[in-house]
Amino acid sequence: MRSCYFSMFPILFLVLLSLSWAILAQSHHKFLHCLSSFHSEDSSSISKVIYTPYNSSYSFILESSIRNLRFSEPDTPKPLVIVTPLHTSHIQITIYCSRKHELQIRIRSGGHDYEGLSYTSEVSFVIIDLVNFRAIDVDVENKAAWVQSGATLGELYYGIAERSRTLTFPAGVCHTVGVGGYFSGGGYGLLFRKYGLAVDNIIDAQFIDTNGRILNRKSMGEDLFWAIRGGGGGSFGIVLAWKVKLVHVPTTVTVFTVSKTLEQNATKLVHLWQYVAPKLPHDTFSAISFRKVNSSQDRQRTILASFQSLYLGGVDELIPLMQERFPELGLRKEDCTEMSWIESILYFGQIQNGTMDILLDRSYKTTFASPSFKRKSDYVKEPIPETAFTGIWSKLYDVDAKFVRISFVAYGGKMDEIPETATPFPHRAGNLYKIIYNVGWEEEDNIKSQKYLSWIRNFYSYMSSFVSKHPREAYVNYRDLDIGRNNKGKTSFVQASIWGHKYFKKNFDRLVHVKIMIDPTNFFKHEQSIPPFFS
Repeated sequence: MRSCYFSMFPILFLVLLSLSWAILAQSHHKFLHCLSSFHSEDSSSISKVIYTPYNSSYSFILESSIRNLRFSEPDTPKPLVIVTPLHTSHIQITIYCSRKHELQIRIRSGGHDYEGLSYTSEVSFVIIDLVNFRAIDVDVENKAAWVQSGATLGELYYGIAERSRTLTFPAGVCHTVGVGGYFSGGGYGLLFRKYGLAVDNIIDAQFIDTNGRILNRKSMGEDLFWAIRGGGGGSFGIVLAWKVKLVHVPTTVTVFTVSKTLEQNATKLVHLWQYVAPKLPHDTFSAISFRKVNSSQDRQRTILASFQSLYLGGVDELIPLMQERFPELGLRKEDCTEMSWIESILYFGQIQNGTMDILLDRSYKTTFASPSFKRKSDYVKEPIPETAFTGIWSKLYDVDAKFVRISFVAYGGKMDEIPETATPFPHRAGNLYKIIYNVGWEEEDNIKSQKYLSWIRNFYSYMSSFVSKHPREAYVNYRDLDIGRNNKGKTSFVQASIWGHKYFKKNFDRLVHVKIMIDPTNFFKHEQSIPPFFS
C-alpha cells in the first residue's frame, strides 16, 4: 500500500502541475481579452504595447531594464504580460483588467530596484513599464520642470542642461536610474546637503489611483501628496509625472578624489572624517568608499579609502576651506579639478572620456557596478571609534567576491534643517552619515551567490553596535528583503511594522493611514508595500 502511494505521487504531481498551468493560461487569456475589449481613441493602439512570452520581443523588453542579474535567472518568476503604455488610457485599462482578473501589478521606470520588486513577484503579475512615459518640459523662467516617471535622471539632467548651465535638479549620480522609483523613495545626491532630497523639491504630481482617476496635488490632497514623496513605490498608485523645482548651481564646481591605504594612515583619516564632514559648509558633498586592493609595493592586501568631494565653487575657495577644516587629508590644488556641474555627474558616475550625450544612454553600464549584487544601508549617529575600524577592515579581507565596497556619505547641512515629518523620508537631523554596503559578483558566479549573501548579512550584523538603534534605520530606496522576514522567507503584515519603522520611523503610521484612505483593498502591493491596516 505504501509503495503504491509513492508510485502514484509523481503522477499526482504532474496532474496538479498541468492543472495549475491550465488555470494560469486561462487567466492569461482572459486578461488579454479584457485589454483588447476597450475601444477609444487612445486605447486602439494598446495591442502594439502588449508583450507576452509568446512574443519574440518579450525577453528583450523584460531584460532591457533589469539592472541586477541576480533576478534574471531561469527560475526567476516572469510576468504574464508586459505593457509599455503610450497613453494614459493604456495604464487605466491595465489597472482595470488587473483588478478584474486578480493579477498584481509591478511598476517599472528604470529597473534599479535592489530587490527586483519592479519586475518580479511570487504570484501571477503584470509589469507596467513606463519606458515610453519620459517627456521632460523645462520652464527656465519659473525654475521648474515637469518630468514623466519613465525618464531617467540622465535624461532629466540633459533636458535641463540644454536650457541652462546654472540650473539643475538635486538628484543622484547614476544616470540610468528611473525618475519614478528614485523620487518615490526620497532620492539623495551630490546637492542634498545644499538643497535637500529630490522629494524636498517636488511641487506637484500627476497620479493614477486604483479606480483609474487622474489626480494632481490639489485633487489628491496633501496627505497623499505627502505619501508619494518618499513613501516608497508601488503602494498607493502610479505617479505619471512630477513637477520639480529647479535649483541654482555655479558655472564652476570643483571635485577631488584622494585615496589612502592603511599604510598611509587611512584609518586615522577615516576616523577624523566622521567629525569633520557633517559640519562642512552646505556647498560641500563629502563621501568615502573603502575596498580591498593589493599594495603597490609588496602586493599584499590592504584597504584603500577614497575621499571624494564636490564643492559648489572654485578650487581657490576649496583649498583654504579644507586646510582649515581637514588639514590632515593634505589636499593639494593638483588633486582638484574644476568643471561644470553637468561634468561632475559624469565624474562621480565614473564615466571616463564621456560627453554629455552619454546621459541619454539608458543601457550604459557603469564601471563600478557588478552584474549581480546585494546592498544594505545604515545610518550613523555617533562616530565609530578608531579602534573599531581594525575589525571592519578584517571583515573586508574575508570575502573573495569580485566587488566589495563600503561607502560613507556625510549628512548635515540642509538635512539638519528639514523636519523628519516633512516627507515620509525621516533620516534627517542627528545623522552624521549614511553607510552603504555592497557586494557584487559576475553573472557566471551566481552559483556562489549564497556565499556572498551570507557575507554581507554577517557584516551587517557585525556593524549593529556602531549604527542607529531603536529602530536601526534603513533607506527605503535601498530595499532589503532581509528586513522583517520570517523563517519561511515571507513578510507578514505583523512584520511590516519592523521594516516600516526602519524605513520611515514614526512616519510609517501616517503612511498606513494614507494607504487605508487611497487603496483599502491593497491592490497596489509587493513584499514591502505599505499595508492597509495597522499591524
